[in-house]
Amino acid sequence: MSKHAFLLSRIRHCAKITLLLYMTVSASIASADATVTRLPPSLLVPGGVAIVPTAGNVVKAQYRGERVLLARFEGQQYAVIGIPLSAQPGPQTFTISDDTGKRETLGFSIADKAYTEQRLTIKNQRQVNPNQEDMVRIQAESAEMKQAFQSWNEELTPTFSMLPPVDGIRSSSFGHKRFFNGEPRAPHSGMDIAADEGTPIVAPAAGRIVATGNYFFNGNTIILDHGHGLISLYCHMNTIDVEVGRHVIAGEQIGRVGQTGRVTGPHLHWSVNLNNTRIDPAFFLSQ
Repeated sequence: MSKHAFLLSRIRHCAKITLLLYMTVSASIASADATVTRLPPSLLVPGGVAIVPTAGNVVKAQYRGERVLLARFEGQQYAVIGIPLSAQPGPQTFTISDDTGKRETLGFSIADKAYTEQRLTIKNQRQVNPNQEDMVRIQAESAEMKQAFQSWNEELTPTFSMLPPVDGIRSSSFGHKRFFNGEPRAPHSGMDIAADEGTPIVAPAAGRIVATGNYFFNGNTIILDHGHGLISLYCHMNTIDVEVGRHVIAGEQIGRVGQTGRVTGPHLHWSVNLNNTRIDPAFFLSQ
């Protein structure tokens, strides 16, 4: 495929995602918070989650320029905030707005956490140091995925109790400081689960498919919106068994394990996002 044809296909694909997100936001008329049956554990470290009680009548919260999920649990309203791996230890602040428009600043403090190193050998050197043509593709795909991660759907009720998306062995945990062929790269932003190629992958919770595609690093990929900024990502799949816009239920098959993209063997890369921030998926596993 020529560079022009590739960009045209990406523009069309991105336009479909834009329309879906527009329809999602336009149709979103539910309350500002979501009533949940469980909160994730709070761990105030980079890559963790902050659970902060509010005054109870908050309609919007923002942290680092991103909208924050508001959850109502056992009658109390909470801000459920994903803390980025790049956050420095110390005080953090976020803003809240009530139904009268009054703004207030709340805060919490995070501690440091030392993540271990992981060194991997990648046979395809272009997957470590892409060429110029690869970078054109990578930048287009990055913009497409960034747009999908900004989805905000109040028609969906998020759940913090998720099923494991695949039956396998955790081969790489969240937060590892990664080196590919001896070169430092971004920390691991998800959980890797090793399984035989073709093993079914299921939706860990109900949601709507907001993006699918074959991406340079991630291979065959699905992005699943669970509502209120809770979004999950599935990479390196063999097959994608769902289409953009489809609603899925917990436990429904969405694809199969593969080894597409930048991999050392068949596995699923699974990540979970809150307020457009990658956090440890282990917080949400019900088992």
